[in-house]
Amino acid sequence: MTTKRVYIETVGCQMNLLDSEMVVASLRKNGYELTVDPQDADALLFNTCSVRQLAEEKTYSSLGRIKRTKQQHPEKVVGVMGCMAQKDQQLVFERAPYVDLIVGPGQLHRIPELIESVRQGEGRQVAVSMGRRDGSLDQIKRTHETFDPLRDPTMRPTPFQAYLRIQIGCDKFCTYCIVPMTRGPEQGRPPQQIVDEAQILADQGCKEITLLGQTVNSYRHHDGSQETDLASLLEQLHEIDGIERLKFVTNYPKDMTVRLLETIRDLRKVSPYLHAPLQSGSDAVLQRMKRGYTVTEYREMMARISHHLPDATVSSDFIVGFCGETEDEFQQTVELVKECRFKNSFIFKYSERPGTKAADRIPDDVPYEVKQRRNNELLAIQDAISEEDNLDLLGRTFGVLVEGPSKKAKKRGDVGPLVQVTGRTRCDRIVVFQGNLRQVGHILPVAIYDASSHTLFGEVVTDHVGPELFTLNS
Repeated sequence: MTTKRVYIETVGCQMNLLDSEMVVASLRKNGYELTVDPQDADALLFNTCSVRQLAEEKTYSSLGRIKRTKQQHPEKVVGVMGCMAQKDQQLVFERAPYVDLIVGPGQLHRIPELIESVRQGEGRQVAVSMGRRDGSLDQIKRTHETFDPLRDPTMRPTPFQAYLRIQIGCDKFCTYCIVPMTRGPEQGRPPQQIVDEAQILADQGCKEITLLGQTVNSYRHHDGSQETDLASLLEQLHEIDGIERLKFVTNYPKDMTVRLLETIRDLRKVSPYLHAPLQSGSDAVLQRMKRGYTVTEYREMMARISHHLPDATVSSDFIVGFCGETEDEFQQTVELVKECRFKNSFIFKYSERPGTKAADRIPDDVPYEVKQRRNNELLAIQDAISEEDNLDLLGRTFGVLVEGPSKKAKKRGDVGPLVQVTGRTRCDRIVVFQGNLRQVGHILPVAIYDASSHTLFGEVVTDHVGPELFTLNS
């Protein structure tokens, strides 16, 4: 039998990376091999993101690059999947008429059959989920299905690190965000299904699992009178042999409960790293964003974290230049960033998304130049904070999970015996040091001798040390 090949290109969040892994796994089950060369592929898939306009234009640019290939080889199947596919559908066909299939994130399990339908001459294929107003809640939820645990280790960040979805969809309806429309209602997956999938990952050699959800700490699953929350789920996952680290992203500030923080404190494998987007330091802006909390409530969350997890690190997200943001409102954000001293922050210029409440109701009236200036100013402040706090770690020793060659080593093509490698601490700090590729996948004690805003620089501690010297550190 002739081997079929699939090429897949992914933009966007960790959810998309996981979706791509599962799509490739399902296609492998149907006789496909993965190729990194689009010219060599029988099927070309583009997994898309709609959070910002830049991500969408990146996909259209990629589609443009393969237009001639499709014209020369019309038998090749071109598919657009993910959030942009769910949101735009016919617009994708209009801008790229050579696309053969459109598949939303809730229908990805159907991709093998849809590709085959195209190959059999059945024309364009469209598989998307119901809209939020197109039926009952149960009907809509059923069209946002999740995968069975088909996994492909070759698609992961490293063979021993994996993402695991515990929740799909979102019900927060922030005015700037398209995710509730593209990924549907919030649903917590059954805990036993999650535990079983984690066991599969452990059996495949995975040591670190990152649990994914749009608001992951809001996770709930009801089975009769039994309710499982994130804390309970972490307790179950903690018992799996082979798994050494558990992380979870992204958190919603109001659901950062004392019970969850105490569970993180008490479970050795759970990383004390919390990504909790603030988005703005102004109550007025938060209200326009419909974030559902105030600055005071966010401060209270930070106080709870500090009390129960004094060594935890917290990172955040910010949108600058949101509709109507004044200079004073932006400066309130600046002051709160200085106060909270986040490990790092992901800072974005507001990008209006068609179909969101902000696009329908609030003018995008902050000039681009102002957005750019505020973005640069906030980024510079955060970088300075990160560097100051990282320099305070000089002389400390951390347990570092070695991920592989550093970016510089990859660029130089270094193969050893000594190469620059990179890894992460339990609190998600990036550490670079001299090592060898046999250390990949192991947790090593690394002493820190230098730091920048984004990276710690260290050397492996070769003298015998007890695990208590580094496993409890961040």
